[in-house]
Amino acid sequence: MKTIYKTALLLAFVAMATSVKAQLNPLSAQYFTNQYLINPAFAGAGQGLKLNGAYRKLWSNVPGSPLTQNLTADYGFNKVGLGLAVNNESAGLQRETRVVGSYAYHLPLNDNGQQLHFGVSLGFMSQRLENADIYGNPADPGVAQYNDRKTYLDGDFGVAYTSNKLNVQAAIPNLKRVLKKDDIETADVATFYTAASYQFNLSTGAEGVDLEPKVAYRGVKGFDNIFDAGAQLSIANKQVMLLGMYHSTKNATFGLGMDYKKRYLVSGTYTTQTSALSSYTNGSFELNLRVNLSK
Repeated sequence: MKTIYKTALLLAFVAMATSVKAQLNPLSAQYFTNQYLINPAFAGAGQGLKLNGAYRKLWSNVPGSPLTQNLTADYGFNKVGLGLAVNNESAGLQRETRVVGSYAYHLPLNDNGQQLHFGVSLGFMSQRLENADIYGNPADPGVAQYNDRKTYLDGDFGVAYTSNKLNVQAAIPNLKRVLKKDDIETADVATFYTAASYQFNLSTGAEGVDLEPKVAYRGVKGFDNIFDAGAQLSIANKQVMLLGMYHSTKNATFGLGMDYKKRYLVSGTYTTQTSALSSYTNGSFELNLRVNLSK
């Protein structure tokens, strides 16, 4: 019995350690394609309804490797934005589900496209160990103790300033885990996110070309803060996008996407493995889909 108990605790620890990668390398869509993923201030930033879906997995099929699935819907009308985000992650034995609703207010500063954005999210987070994947006794008290933890309230807060070219933002995700100490300490929690980008219009018209460099600085509990730098090149009047980002965790993200008639978006990104894990596994692939029903 003691052996099974220790095994269950060890598997739980491995699962939580494996899930760190999801925070060190968040969904790449948060940088350009779907900024609402990281900052509730962008819920409904454009008028009408937008639906986004994301799926990320290791390129190689390693048992128990991190898997992320995400769905968002946001709607903007007048100066108000509403959003819903559903995120499901698994790593090893651990399953984590987070559902939040968002409210944002978009304050125009003038007639030249300058705006201030304020947003807040509120919802719930659930963390469990998958009994079916346990080799041993799934009724072990160690597993039961972990799974008996209550589903808890969680939320995010964010602000942003945008113009036709400049984008500056800051967000505090995972408010509950950042502000309140858990009985079970975790070291993979995103604590803050800041970013700034500027869009250069290199040419206009049907073959218009735009370049948007971006820098981001983010915190992950238990790790050194992470710096991201890169750019997105958009061609054919922002219907084809090329992405490149470097992360201070000594890895990089590359992506290609198409936004047909600025209504239907399909994009794929590949993130190389962090330097600490590059000898064991390769990188992860992410697929993003979006339908803009306001077009």
